[in-house]
Amino acid sequence: MAYLEDVFVTEGVPEFTFVKPPNYTALLVDLRRKGKPVVVEGQSGTGKTTAVKKALAEIFPENMPRFLTPREPKDLPIIESINEESGAETFVIDDFHRLDKETKERLANLAKVIAERDNRDGLPKLIIIGINNVGSDLIQLVPDIAKRVGIHRITPGTPAVISEMIDLGSNLLNIAIKKPEAVIEDSRGDYWLTQQICKSICISAGVDQTQEKIREIDWEPTEIKAQVVETLHHNYDPAVREFCRGRRFRPTNDPYYKLLRAVSEQERSNVDLTELANSRQDIKGSINNVKDHRLRVLLKQKEACARLFYYDADTKNFTIEDPALFYYIKNVNWEDLRQRCGFRDDPQDFEWDIAISFAGENRPLAEFISEQLRELDVSTFYDRNYEDNYLGGLWSKQFLDIFIQKSRLVVAILDKYHKEKVWPTFERDCFNARVPEAEVIPIFLDKTVFPGIPADLVSIHFEYKGDVADQSDAIIDEVVLRIAGKLDSL
Repeated sequence: MAYLEDVFVTEGVPEFTFVKPPNYTALLVDLRRKGKPVVVEGQSGTGKTTAVKKALAEIFPENMPRFLTPREPKDLPIIESINEESGAETFVIDDFHRLDKETKERLANLAKVIAERDNRDGLPKLIIIGINNVGSDLIQLVPDIAKRVGIHRITPGTPAVISEMIDLGSNLLNIAIKKPEAVIEDSRGDYWLTQQICKSICISAGVDQTQEKIREIDWEPTEIKAQVVETLHHNYDPAVREFCRGRRFRPTNDPYYKLLRAVSEQERSNVDLTELANSRQDIKGSINNVKDHRLRVLLKQKEACARLFYYDADTKNFTIEDPALFYYIKNVNWEDLRQRCGFRDDPQDFEWDIAISFAGENRPLAEFISEQLRELDVSTFYDRNYEDNYLGGLWSKQFLDIFIQKSRLVVAILDKYHKEKVWPTFERDCFNARVPEAEVIPIFLDKTVFPGIPADLVSIHFEYKGDVADQSDAIIDEVVLRIAGKLDSL
């Protein structure tokens, strides 16, 4: 007789449904070697910690080493105190990637010193567990440690391995789960997610222990997915919402939401954002809006998001390495998520929040306004930032699109130069029709009168003296923040 919670285990180490990763024996040998530092890396859900615990249970059947993690405040002083004088104790440091750089570097140097000793008797053994590339990161901290440390990558389970796990549990419970291939496909090699899906299937069928007679269990994927999503909700919802809302929340600032929703509709969790944008004309503007700069900055500033999402700004590859997270976003109710994020419905997809129109004499001012808006997570069309994108094309054609339909608002820096020059005049001809719709924010630098722009139009009047550095604070207070405020009110 076995109980469901002991068979398909979602907390702790599974006793009956543990399957060895392909490199388990190599890991066991390095863990057994006295003093040899060991690094175990892999994406979330691949069973890194479980594999280490199983191997250590074989090595230390009566005195399992203690696992330490930065997640536990009480463990941090112990981690900080590990040194050459710690004796022949085995220290397992889980979630190594969460330590600060100084501590990681100190432990890496300690590992190097220990590894270099011919006789390691009496020295501590370090076992480091972390996310993908933690071994590579360690080598970057201490370059000459590579050949002295055992680095083992635990990869997601193959379909055969996941099938073995399902069979082990099913045999113990005396059941047969129909459509096991659907469980294998949905889990994407994630051991924990496989356990959770199987557990949810059993609960939905009222199976809580070994059945007297073999029982065949049919299940409805939609129902099980909803149950698993509910289970995952508290783990992922805060970070997913934080990602969707961006660096600076505005009810109309939803390009991150649109991007993540589009990723959830892909078959693979590694997505080229340039290809995705080109294949989704309906949200192309939103994806292009964030993929060059804003997404990288978001992940740099939002630690909770950076733990779940990875973005290579050079290749434009956006990756979700945790299969359970990918399962969550593929099956979450996106309309409900949109409401919980606080977004308003917006039928039009804009590539930029702001497009700046200016004469060449005011380029330093336009560039400064663009930079400051960018810091506020406002996407801004400033021509020099996008020249490479339009090489070989006609500015006249691009400006027609940008100032008429690709920008949410137009900011026009108006003075005598703007009225006299050919290109600024062409831009005004493009956006003048938007003035009655309150979609143009004029910044008057002098008293020049412009046809099509009413004298009583609510505008920004700014006395620009030609030196941005001298007036930077005033520009931010009187111009930039007012533009951002207008966006916030939309």
